[in-house]
Amino acid sequence: MYTDYRVFAEMGEKGKKSKTISKSQGAAKEHKEQLERLQKKDPEFYQYLQEHGEDLLTFDDEDVDEDADVDMEDAETQMDDETYMNDIPEEEEKPSKNVLTAEMVNSWCESIREDEKLSAVHSLMKAFRTACHYGDDTGTDSAAKFTVMSSSVFNKIMLFTLSEMDRILRKLLKLPASGGKRETINELMNTKQWKKYNHLVKSYLGNALHVLNQMTDTKMISFTLRRLQYSSVFLAAFPSFLRKYIKVALHFWGTGGDALPVVSFLFLRDLCIRLGSDCLDECFRGIYKAYVLNCHFVNAAKLQHIQFLANCAIELIRVDLPTAYQHAFVFIRQLAMLLRDALNMKTKEAFRKVYEWKFINCLELWTGAICAYSSEADFRPLAYPLTQIISGVARLVPTARYFPLRLRCVKMLNRISASTGTFIPVSMLLLDMLEMKELNRPPTGGVGKAVDLRTTLKASKPILKTRAFQEACVISVVEELAEHLAQWSYSVAFFELCFIPAVRLRSFCKSTRVERFQKETRHLIRKIEANAEFTNERRASVTFLPNDNAATSFLEDEKKMGASPLSQYVITLRQRAQQRNDSMMESSVMVGENSAVFGRKLDQMPADSDEDDDIRNEDGSSVFSSSWLPGGDSRTDHPKEEKKKKKKKKKKGMEQDEAVGDDEDIVEDLLLSSDEDGDVSESDTTSGEDGNEEQQRSKKQKNLSNKNVRSRHHAKNNKSKKRKRAIINQVL
Repeated sequence: MYTDYRVFAEMGEKGKKSKTISKSQGAAKEHKEQLERLQKKDPEFYQYLQEHGEDLLTFDDEDVDEDADVDMEDAETQMDDETYMNDIPEEEEKPSKNVLTAEMVNSWCESIREDEKLSAVHSLMKAFRTACHYGDDTGTDSAAKFTVMSSSVFNKIMLFTLSEMDRILRKLLKLPASGGKRETINELMNTKQWKKYNHLVKSYLGNALHVLNQMTDTKMISFTLRRLQYSSVFLAAFPSFLRKYIKVALHFWGTGGDALPVVSFLFLRDLCIRLGSDCLDECFRGIYKAYVLNCHFVNAAKLQHIQFLANCAIELIRVDLPTAYQHAFVFIRQLAMLLRDALNMKTKEAFRKVYEWKFINCLELWTGAICAYSSEADFRPLAYPLTQIISGVARLVPTARYFPLRLRCVKMLNRISASTGTFIPVSMLLLDMLEMKELNRPPTGGVGKAVDLRTTLKASKPILKTRAFQEACVISVVEELAEHLAQWSYSVAFFELCFIPAVRLRSFCKSTRVERFQKETRHLIRKIEANAEFTNERRASVTFLPNDNAATSFLEDEKKMGASPLSQYVITLRQRAQQRNDSMMESSVMVGENSAVFGRKLDQMPADSDEDDDIRNEDGSSVFSSSWLPGGDSRTDHPKEEKKKKKKKKKKGMEQDEAVGDDEDIVEDLLLSSDEDGDVSESDTTSGEDGNEEQQRSKKQKNLSNKNVRSRHHAKNNKSKKRKRAIINQVL
C-alpha cells in the first residue's frame, strides 16, 4: 500500500503541474496512464477515491486529442472566473502586485484594441470584478485579488469594459455585431465557443449587476444600463440574472430621476422584445406593481411623473398584445371585485379601497391602454367591463364632496367613447350634479382658493361651501357635457339625444342665482340648439331607416372637417381648460428638474447604431470622472452639506407620509342625499388635500410665530414708553 500511495502522490503532484502549466499532450497521456495503473494495482483504493474524491479522477478525453495544439491563451479560457483571480504563482506573489495602476489598465486596453489578445481580456475581467466588488468583505486572503485601487483607475476600467465588452464577447462567440433573439442564444449554448467563453459572459453580467446595486449617481447608472442593453440578449442563458436585472430596472424606472426612468424602461422593453415569453409575464406584472406603488398619492408635482409611468406601461403592452390582454383582464377583474365588495358590504374599509388614488389611477391606466389599442381585436373587448366599473365608481357615493371624483370618471368615459366610437350615457352623471343644492345655493364659505380638480378626489366641507369650488364644478360639468355631445354632433339621432340635456340645462338656468353659471349654461344651450338645426336640415332629405348601415355615414364629410357648432365650441373650451390648468400648475407648485422632468424623451434617446458609439463614449467619460468607489470602505468625497440635505429630505418625506397616513379617505355614511349629514366624514381627506392642509398648518404656525414676535415687540415698546413717561415726570 505504501507504493500505491507513493504512486498516487506522484500522480497528484503531476496533476497540479498540469493545471499550473499548459496542458500538453504528453502530460495528459501520462496522467491517464497513471490512473489506469492505480486502478489495476489497488482497485479497493481506486473505488474509495471514486466515492470520496471524484475531482481527482475526473479526466476529459478531449484534452488528449483536441487540446494538443491549443495556445496558452486558449487554454486559460477553460478556467472559471475565480481561477483567473488566483492564477498568479505563489512564488511571485508580492504586495506591490496587488495594486491596480493606470499603466496596467492602459496596457490591457491597448492589447485588446490592437492585437485582441485573450490574456488581456482575462486580466481586464479580473480587474473589472475587483472594481465592481471594491470595498466588499472579501476575507483575509488579500494576495488572491487586487485590493488597492484609485478612483481614476476605477473609472478607466468601468468605462472601457462597459464600452467594449459587448463587442469582444460577440466576436469570441461568433455572433452578429448587434441584436439577437432568444433562439440565437439557445443555439449558441450547444457550441464549443459557448463552453469556452461563457464564464466571461457570466462574469461580465454578474459583476455589472453587483455594481449597479452599489451606484448612487443617476447618470452613472443610466450609462451602465444603456451599455448593458446591448448585451441583454445574453441574459437568456442566465435566468437568475434575468430576474435580478428586471427587478433592478423596475426599481430605477419607478424611483429614478433625470433620464434614468427612460433608460430603465428602454432596457425592460428591449428585454421583452429579445427574450419574449422568458420575461414578458414578469415584466408586465412588475411594471404594473411598480406603477401602483408610485401612484398612492397625487399632487401637482407628481402628475407628470404618474403620467409618464402610465405611458411607459401602455407602451410595453404594445410588445405583445395577446399576452398583455391576459394580464389586463386579471387586473381589471381585481378592480371589479373591489367595487363589488363596496356595493355589497357597504363598509368604511370597502369604500376606502375604491375611493383612493391607487384605484383611480389604475382605472386611468387601463383607460389609456384601451384608448391606445381600441382598434386592435386583442384589446377592444376590455372596453365594456372597464366602462361598467367606471360608471359604478361614479355612482358609488353620489354626494357633493365627491364631485371631483365623479368628474374624473366622466372624463375617462368620454375618452373611451371617443376612441371606440361607442355611445356611453354620461349626460345623466353630469346633470345630476347640477341639481344638487351645493351648486344651486349661494356660497357661504367666501371666495376660497382655486381648486385643482386634477389633484382632488374629495372636497372638505369648508371647501364645499366656497365660490371657487362651485365655479370649478359647474365649469367642468359644462365642458364635459359639451365634450360628450360633440362626439355625437354628427349623428342622425342628435335631436333626440340632446333633448333631455337641453331641458335640464334650462331648468338649472332658472334655479341658479349665480349670473356666471347662467351665462355658461345658456351659451351651451345655444350651441346645442344650433347643432340640432344643423343636423335636422340634412336629416330632412334622408330616405334610409334608422337601422340601416347608411346611418353610420351620415354627415361623414362634415365630421372630417369639424364643421358642427358643438365641435367648434369644444375647441375653445379645451383651450380655456388648458390655460386654467397651466395657471394652476404655476401657482401651486414649482416643478423642478428632478421631480417631474425626466431628461430626454424616448425619441431623443440614441439609437442602436455604431455611429453613436463615439457620442456614448464621450458621455461615459464625463459620467465616470468622479471620485466615487463602490463598497462601504470606498473613498467617497461627498460634501457633508449634501448628506445633511438628504437627511432633511428623508425626515420631511417621513413626516409627509405620516400625515397622509393619518388622514386617509374614509367613507362614513351611505345616504344618497346631498345633505351635509349624509356626506363622508369631515376629517378624512385625499392626499392632494393633505398637502393643502399641511400648507395651511405651516402658514398658521408662521402666523403664530409672527404674532408672538409682534407681541414681544409691542411689549418692549410699552416698557420703553413707560420709562420715558417716568423720566419726564421726574424732570417735571
